[in-house]
Amino acid sequence: MLLRYITQIGRYFLMLKEIFNKQTKWSVMRNLIFKEIDDLIIGSLGIVAFISFFVGGVVAIQTALNLTNPLIPKYLIGFATRQSVILEFAPTFISIIMAGKMGSFITSSIGTMRVTEQIDALEVMGVNALNYLVFPKIIALLLYPFLIGIAMFLGILGGWMAGVYGGFISSAEFINGAQMDFIPFHIAYAFLKTLIFALLLATIPSFHGYYMKGGALEVGKASTVSFVWTSVSIILFNYILTQLLLGS
Repeated sequence: MLLRYITQIGRYFLMLKEIFNKQTKWSVMRNLIFKEIDDLIIGSLGIVAFISFFVGGVVAIQTALNLTNPLIPKYLIGFATRQSVILEFAPTFISIIMAGKMGSFITSSIGTMRVTEQIDALEVMGVNALNYLVFPKIIALLLYPFLIGIAMFLGILGGWMAGVYGGFISSAEFINGAQMDFIPFHIAYAFLKTLIFALLLATIPSFHGYYMKGGALEVGKASTVSFVWTSVSIILFNYILTQLLLGS
């Protein structure tokens, strides 16, 4: 079992190297990149906006309900919402959700091409199939921080609306808490994590789709496995990056 995992990790890194060999013509690659941006980034805006807004509201409400001591200032609701959304919810938990949405889409689309022998046809024509299929996804997901930035904004906005219109806190108090002790490096930390997660989201599902074997049933199994491994990788890298960047 351990040997199989080591072999898969080695094959994954070989895949990363092969992606950047024998580049596809830019005239073709440009259209592929725009298609991936539409499928992966634009197509995810709705679900990211919906989840971010309401989870931000839930964080604010739960924080307010737990501040039962009258000596604790209410502006901590805004502070807790900002910290939770920027540091963990937007970059990490949205990425885990995207591992299900984006990851399953990537694995199933590439896996279907493998089953229908379209990848074999590309290789017969002399095309580097990994570059053709995976490289546009990596470039498209360089815009992933834009998606996370929207998640941060809507999460805090949802917290503000839930706190103010729920009668838990005044608008001025929430804004004061959201601005209190703000550390700009936290934004850089969140976006750095996001770029690492974007690479994982583009490559791990592609790996499971590209190297899958079998028929249509195995495409579904590969999508499930890719979701699990992408989520585990995101959580592991989240721990490592947090320890390196914030632990010192």
